Amino acid sequence: MDAEELLEKYAAQQRRFHSANLQGVDLTGRDLSGIDLYRGNLNGADLNEAILIKANLWETKLSRASLRCANLMQVQGGLVDLSCADLSDADLSYTNLRSANLNGSDLTKVNLTQADLTNASLQNANLQKAKLRGASLEECNLSGVNLAQADLVGAYLGKTKLVKACLQEANLERTCLSNASLMMANFDGANLKKANFTGANIYGASFKDADLTGAIMPDGEVYKSIASQAEIGKQQASLEKVISMTRQVIRTDKAPAPVGPYNQAIAATGQMVFVAGQIAIDPRLGDVLYTDDVTKQTEQVMANLEAILTAAGATFENVVKTTVFLADMNDFAAMNAVYAKYFPEDTAPARACVQVSRLPKNVLVEIDCIAAINN
Repeated sequence: MDAEELLEKYAAQQRRFHSANLQGVDLTGRDLSGIDLYRGNLNGADLNEAILIKANLWETKLSRASLRCANLMQVQGGLVDLSCADLSDADLSYTNLRSANLNGSDLTKVNLTQADLTNASLQNANLQKAKLRGASLEECNLSGVNLAQADLVGAYLGKTKLVKACLQEANLERTCLSNASLMMANFDGANLKKANFTGANIYGASFKDADLTGAIMPDGEVYKSIASQAEIGKQQASLEKVISMTRQVIRTDKAPAPVGPYNQAIAATGQMVFVAGQIAIDPRLGDVLYTDDVTKQTEQVMANLEAILTAAGATFENVVKTTVFLADMNDFAAMNAVYAKYFPEDTAPARACVQVSRLPKNVLVEIDCIAAINN
């Protein structure tokens, strides 16, 4: 069937075109609202600016079709094949695209508000600046997808695969990412306020400059940012219980847990506290947030040291010795600017600072310390 025949029958009020072969047809700008193209073949078709409101595209083949700026509101498109299709600037709000194939498709600036994409595959698709507010993407495959600057406010991405996906500067406020696979995903600069990461796998994910205010972390706890400069050294925390003995092991969940044969700190004879070297792991995320910012890394390191000292009943005022390890001595000034906020020159502890060839997780700075607790 060619485009002319289809349009004649549509004008005569025919709407049902099941299994029609319309491969490569040109229907640019045509109004085909309510058309039923169940299992039709429109591979490579030109549907730019076409109107397909409430159309039935169930199991329809639209691979490599062009639907730029098309209106597909409320379309029923379960199991539709839109692989490598161009849907940029198209309106797919309130559509049913359950189990759809959108692999490699161009969805730049597409409107998918309240769309149902449950179990759809969007591997390597481009969703940059796409609108996905309130959309359901449960169990979708979004591995390698570009979602930079996308609007995902209130979207549901439970059990979704976002391995190596790019979500830079995306808006994910109140988005549910429970039990999602987020390995190596990029959330740099993203808005993650009140997002839910319960049970998510965030191994290797990047959260540089992301706003995690009120977000629920994989362990179920609400994210708490590092104290502001005005609050440095003023945080109050109860002394965590330790076993009374000559050599005491200090443990706290407010700093990264040990991942080798060592403890966070040892209190010797109840007076000396030896704190293991700390790097910029955020204990709520279990990974390094600021991979290339020595200032931010030093702030996190100091926050980790403070948490362990507090657990041992000490403060920075009790520290008598520190050792600073830098991957690059050119970072000394930036590190020292942060360090000096915690240790005034007149009471600062003894310190050693050395450059090393490499640090754990390729961080830029590591600091350990020894504190003496007052009798």
